[in-house]
Amino acid sequence: MTASQRPEPADPGGRTTTEADPIRVSFRRYAGVRTRVLEVGPPPVESADRAPRRVLGRRTATRGHAKPTAPRLVLLHGYCDSADTWRPVLELLATAGIPAVAVDLPGFGDAQPLRPGPMLPQLDAFTAAVIKEQAVLGTVVLAGNSLGGTMSLRAAENHRLPVAGVVSIAAPGFVDSWLIRTMARYPLPLRMYSALPLPIPGFVVRAVAEQVVPRLLYANATAADADQVRRFTSLFPDYRSTTTRLEQARQLVEELTNAYRLEEVRVPLVVVVCGKDKLVSAASGRRLHALVPHSRLMVREDWGHCPQLDDPVEISELLTYFSASASRPSKIASRVAAEVSEDTVAG
Repeated sequence: MTASQRPEPADPGGRTTTEADPIRVSFRRYAGVRTRVLEVGPPPVESADRAPRRVLGRRTATRGHAKPTAPRLVLLHGYCDSADTWRPVLELLATAGIPAVAVDLPGFGDAQPLRPGPMLPQLDAFTAAVIKEQAVLGTVVLAGNSLGGTMSLRAAENHRLPVAGVVSIAAPGFVDSWLIRTMARYPLPLRMYSALPLPIPGFVVRAVAEQVVPRLLYANATAADADQVRRFTSLFPDYRSTTTRLEQARQLVEELTNAYRLEEVRVPLVVVVCGKDKLVSAASGRRLHALVPHSRLMVREDWGHCPQLDDPVEISELLTYFSASASRPSKIASRVAAEVSEDTVAG
């Protein structure tokens, strides 16, 4: 075989180095917050007789009513995570031709930071703006992991938002694990850590994070993807950033005590319970299922807190089948298509 005939080496995702990345990356602004967006699926096409007022954050003229096309998945990540957690799933959805976007929530990834004050209302406004943008292009189905599951449920409670269905994965705030309860109580060891007069060296913080992160997020720590672990540990580069995240997590746990109005959730809902989740107990998911009688429960004993990392193939198939079934009644998306929020502008 000559040099010109040799196949290009494959990257960790299975593509050759000359193969184009199917994930398109852009920066947009939602509810005043500039953030990064990962997107797959066919680019939107504007027909001759109409053009959506907002297409992927760009201003365009509107004539008549926009007619939504295929269902669109909006993927929301958890606390101290980013849209990159959905990359393995996005690549599989791209192969299947399923339109989907994953966004960095405010305060995480490459998004602008959260403002002082309550966190959930800021995240609500951001999530609503993403939904309204995507609703111009198709029926919106939400899938959220951890904090993203919380935001998906809260969006489903808002009947003014064009949400056709929700997949909630390990959403906290129902029957939580010992770790969540410990954070809520803010015990003496955490207070002492935050008050240390001499900060712990950054390399020590990172070394500890490299050991802890795989055990918290994966069902099997030894199978953790090294790139994903590095991405998580980069969130804790030093002592100051770690104490800030601890304080932020404590505030979020307090807000979760009154985070839900589940009687308002009327759209199709799949509750995913992960048997090896060390952050949100399996009992929490079962409790959510019991509180929303029309929901469906999916239990996987071999998944950890982030099943999109443990088993992206199964998660992508779940999202594909669910979005196809949940999005059949598309009247909601059609109604909102001509009323897209002015909050979404180009970043």
